[in-house]
Amino acid sequence: MSTATTLRAAVGAALALALAATAQTAYAGPASARTEAPQPARPYTSVHTAEDDTARALARSVGDAAWRARLAAATAGGAEADLAALTARPDAGAGHRLAAPVAAANSAVLTAKGLGGGAGPLLRVRLGDASMRAALDAGTAPWVAAAPADDDAASFTAYDARGRAHTVDTARVPEQPLYLVDVDAGRALAAGAGLLRQALGGPAAAAAATGWWATRIDSVELSDDEEPWFKGDAEVYALVTGFGLDGKVRVDPVDMPYLDSDGTVYRPNQLLVNWSSYKYNLADVVMMEEDGDTNYQALAKAIAAVLLTVTDQGAYVPLVNAVLDAIPTEWWTDDPDYVDSWYTLARTSSGTLNGARGNGRMSVSPYYVSAF
Repeated sequence: MSTATTLRAAVGAALALALAATAQTAYAGPASARTEAPQPARPYTSVHTAEDDTARALARSVGDAAWRARLAAATAGGAEADLAALTARPDAGAGHRLAAPVAAANSAVLTAKGLGGGAGPLLRVRLGDASMRAALDAGTAPWVAAAPADDDAASFTAYDARGRAHTVDTARVPEQPLYLVDVDAGRALAAGAGLLRQALGGPAAAAAATGWWATRIDSVELSDDEEPWFKGDAEVYALVTGFGLDGKVRVDPVDMPYLDSDGTVYRPNQLLVNWSSYKYNLADVVMMEEDGDTNYQALAKAIAAVLLTVTDQGAYVPLVNAVLDAIPTEWWTDDPDYVDSWYTLARTSSGTLNGARGNGRMSVSPYYVSAF
């Protein structure tokens, strides 16, 4: 039996036990309304499967009033609570019985995303929308769901404390208080960017004695960050592509954690391109949005396989299309979402630059980084 199969089996068994345990403390209602015993958890074939089974177990646990209050406090003010830390507390009541299956689910998520244990636990829980807080505080029993994997999904399934499934329409924010289980995209992206940099970055340039030129982002705005209400804040990153000093294509990932919402102008003063790493005075930028199912090892391999076929012809070659073509077709359902791209960015580029897709706008300027 493979390691992945063993892991899925272990996680499934742990969640099945957790479902049975939490069901004992959840309010079951009158006999006529009680549901049948929960079925064994599904094998973990994806990040979303792990999220969905975790959501189902968490929903049954909120029948415990003390645990429900702790969960409400942990997610107050729009906070996203780390499920591992939350359930690990011995005083978490019914929630503490989820500690082992949540830890196993986190391991499965890390494996599915091609990340090592150093990335830390990724599963989190948050209230679906701030408008649900009043009903939650008034005592309305919440439902729990996994954040849909597909941004264009018309509906998704949520669970109540009795284990019953409910269909939620994505077209509008429901009045029913709803917790969403998903992945800490910021933490995943930070770890994933390291993998991409290691696989695609190429050799580092030697530090110049006096300094080096960079392109700085003075302001940036997106018309659409590709994130519907049920996904929360966006996690955007850029892939800067060009030919390295060795004549081979290189890709430098740049994390842009401040780009949370569309329609907002951000002024990060962030360095986007380190020109000392590139052979030519031109580079491309592809802006992406991280979604839960992204496997960074697979993404790096897919991009590398295509870019290795692009050779240095003694002149700059645009690489945006090569990067986009490298991403497997089936990934476009959700992860990673293509936000926009900028062609032929030069060291002297300045002013406002509109993205090729018409979805993003950046104001940039040359910036000299002086040596000490």
